[in-house]
This record gives sequence, C-alpha cells and structure tokens, in this order.
Amino acid sequence: QVQLVESGGGLVQAGGSLRLSCAASGRSFGSYNMGWFRQAPGKERDFVTAISWSVIRTAYADSVKGRFTMSRDNAKKTVYLQMNSLKPEDTAVYYCAADPSYFGSRSRMYAYWGQGTQVTVSS
Repeated sequence: QVQLVESGGGLVQAGGSLRLSCAASGRSFGSYNMGWFRQAPGKERDFVTAISWSVIRTAYADSVKGRFTMSRDNAKKTVYLQMNSLKPEDTAVYYCAADPSYFGSRSRMYAYWGQGTQVTVSS
C-alpha cells in the first residue's frame, strides 16, 4: 500500500510557475506508475500527466503540453509537477495518484490518491 501527500500549491499570478511535490510512503514506490490529476470547482477530475515506474513513458494532457513537466525521484519516493506559464484556467485542486499496474489518463484505474493541494492562478 502507498500513502501519498501533495505539497507546493499556492497562489500565483498568470505567467508564473509552481512546483508541486507528491511524497510517497510504503514499499515498492519505484514500481508504481504515477499520475497527476486536477479538479476545478463544479467540474470532473481531469487528467494532467502520468509517468511510468521506469520513467520510459510519459503522457500529458493537450492543455498542459509544453508548459508542465512531470518527473520522479525513486530514491526520494517523490514525484514532481513543474508548472510554468500558468493560466487562470489551471486553477484547481491537484491530486497525485499511484497504481502498480495501470499507466494512463483514466482516473478510475488508479488505486491510491493523495488529499490534493490547491493551485490558484490569478489574472
């Protein structure tokens, strides 16, 4: 089992940057595929990006390609989401997710979730 704790959210002006972190506890973190999702008020939880356990595969939502970068440090049991050129429409609660076998954009396929961290981008 894996426990996930996100951090790094906050308030930033449009065009600015933030880096989110997701720290994991539990065994075998290095074998888990990881994802970031976000949920704005009144909307469904949307896929942002994912990275495979081996770092060989990554995937990004079209809305964040070229602006966001996901990475992982298996030794530190942490994944990161570097967000640049932020826009007001990026405002949401950002969630980290993990799964031992699934890699992709379908939130229902991820077994473990963090509690989320708020990102607010002002115009």
